Amino acid sequence: MVVRQETHPGTGAGAVPPEFQEAVGSMHAARMRPEIFCEEMPAPQRIAPFASALSADVTIDDTDVGTGRIILLHDPAGNDAWDGTFRCVAYARADIELDLITDPMLADVGWSWLTEALDAHGATYAAASGTVTRVATDSFGGMADEGGTAQLEIRASWTPLTAAGSPPGTTLDLAPHVEAWAEMLCTAVGLPPVPDGVTVMPSRRGQRGSGR
Repeated sequence: MVVRQETHPGTGAGAVPPEFQEAVGSMHAARMRPEIFCEEMPAPQRIAPFASALSADVTIDDTDVGTGRIILLHDPAGNDAWDGTFRCVAYARADIELDLITDPMLADVGWSWLTEALDAHGATYAAASGTVTRVATDSFGGMADEGGTAQLEIRASWTPLTAAGSPPGTTLDLAPHVEAWAEMLCTAVGLPPVPDGVTVMPSRRGQRGSGR
């Protein structure tokens, strides 16, 4: 996958900082399950001077059952709301069983999928925040035979940090953060955890519709 960074005119962005280039490179080094198709996507503009983004779809038996994106923002001047110069912004949407929509613990469990995945991958972070939304859809009239559907949406952001005790100037490694986001998405769609001792193979990156 080609690493591309975006700068946005009017935000005061100049030359791409080396620390941002290195952070983006580490994003693309993340390893994900083969059920995930991951590719680069355009990053949103005017949120930060520098941004890079990835999108992902989870496919089971040739059916897309979940989708998500993760965006890396960088402001060399720092941002008080971030408590740092980098910020990860993530989104995940997954189809769930309709009867789960009324589970009062669903939102808490959904949020724990993210925090537990970050901890499991050793992704050090601070200032995490977000929302978990349950969406139920019922069909009527000519579409009544389709029945109801339910989805879970998780929106989150956090400030990625270097590991405690790292020497000054240590490169920020985003791979654990991207892997945690991908794991959260797989958990949301109901994929079982990868057994201990099994190596996760790289996902299908940038191959959809490419003919390769």
